[in-house]
Amino acid sequence: MISALSTPLMSALDQTSEWEAFIKAGQSASVHPNDLRLFDAAGLALDFTGQVTSPLLIKSAEALLSARHFNLYRDKLLSGQSINNTEERAAWHTMLRAPAPVEAVAAERQRMNEFIRKADSERRWRNIVHIGIGGSDWGVRLTVGAFGYAGMWRQVRFAASIDGHAIEGALAGLNPHDTLIVLASKSFTTAETLQNGRRAIEWQRNAGVEDPYENLMVVTACPDLAKAWGARDSQIFRLWDWVGGRFSLWSSVGLTTALAVGSDVVAGMHAGAAAMDMHFASAPFEKNAPIQMALAGIVNRNALGYASLNIAPYDFRLANLVPYLQQLEMESLGKSVDLDGDPVHVATGPAVWGMPGTDAQHTFFQWLHQSSDGAPVDFIVCQEAGHHWPEHHRSLLANCLAQREALLQGKSYEEALKECLASGLPQEKAEWLAKHRVHPGGRPSNLIVLPKLTPYTLGALLALYEHKVFVQGVVWGINPFDQWGVEYGKVLAQGITEELSGAKPKDAAGHDASTAYWVERFGG
Repeated sequence: MISALSTPLMSALDQTSEWEAFIKAGQSASVHPNDLRLFDAAGLALDFTGQVTSPLLIKSAEALLSARHFNLYRDKLLSGQSINNTEERAAWHTMLRAPAPVEAVAAERQRMNEFIRKADSERRWRNIVHIGIGGSDWGVRLTVGAFGYAGMWRQVRFAASIDGHAIEGALAGLNPHDTLIVLASKSFTTAETLQNGRRAIEWQRNAGVEDPYENLMVVTACPDLAKAWGARDSQIFRLWDWVGGRFSLWSSVGLTTALAVGSDVVAGMHAGAAAMDMHFASAPFEKNAPIQMALAGIVNRNALGYASLNIAPYDFRLANLVPYLQQLEMESLGKSVDLDGDPVHVATGPAVWGMPGTDAQHTFFQWLHQSSDGAPVDFIVCQEAGHHWPEHHRSLLANCLAQREALLQGKSYEEALKECLASGLPQEKAEWLAKHRVHPGGRPSNLIVLPKLTPYTLGALLALYEHKVFVQGVVWGINPFDQWGVEYGKVLAQGITEELSGAKPKDAAGHDASTAYWVERFGG
């Protein structure tokens, strides 16, 4: 058996006394609305008052982290030691944003900045088509949306899906002679990315571009494959096998971001994330924001039984934060076996979903407030607006605080009845209607406040969630850096693609009845 980190093997989580004590403490803890629980981390203000707590829960949480060898795991993560046990490599994304990175990272960072300075000085490429999927897509969409929402001198389009409408829409109306194709694929085997890349090259060639590869930049950990595909060595930016896909935002995948909204945005995000890395590494347990956020999430999942987590960014510019965090959390924590391959026997990562406020209030907040299930909510808001209409921002802040207060405080039957009677309803109807207006309250939430949306604060926010997910992975005893479930589906898709195209005979015996039927029908 391969030990995850060359550390003493941990007992099955559900069989440890520390876990049992933690869960019991979480189930008996309560929310204390009038006892503020405030944290400061890398310029962010966090309010965990909406989470259950007690002295016993705090004590048992610290004992649980000790029993799970948390300090050792954290040290190995931050020092670049092998921590992804199934793929036998590190997960050293923190090095990508370090102020003084290792030589290879520094050299690639300098190469990218020089390329951007040259392209900007020549005012070259009015359009960028960014082709990537998953981690090679969502981070770029998030940052370009956050800092280029009001317009950029370069137009950026994205093509991620294998659906031909995606690349067709990305290319539509652009001048092929003034369009840069950025192809981002760590393995350079990603089917969606390579197919979309071929269409983009064909599009340029068919439009009379003499050498389409002059308008191609590639970001990959496999430069030899990229060169065999036709990319120029001078136009390939490298990343490393220790950069997990969902952390590639911090690598040269940020090329499109820098071309669209500036190298200073990328540098600012690196600085904010590095500051959160420092906080995570050095802040004591009771003041460590990622640790406390992670533990609150584990209580919600395992002690209180919540199956999902709602992300509610009250900022239009952070619309893509929700799918970004979905990938980070659900690809990392969607596991049911531990580091040694044994069943975990406890619930692991929750489903993550959401939408920016106040749109979300008119879409699903009814479910959050009065459904039989409900979900914890992470409210995210900027104290200072980036626009010039203060009345809009006051309304936004008020809505954020009000929705959170309603989830926290709730409304009793007596309060609802008093409101109904005060509105002039007769007693009998008021008693009936009041039952429909009761809010259970006590539903968990966090409030995360950015002073304002800047590259620094966004970088810190993303690193906060990264480290939260890591802590939860350590406690649950799972590997948050692989994604074998996704890989299995890719293998099956390749075989079915060959059957549909006639490259190999249809194999009804190799499929279930339903799949075999549709392969036959779709394949003609």
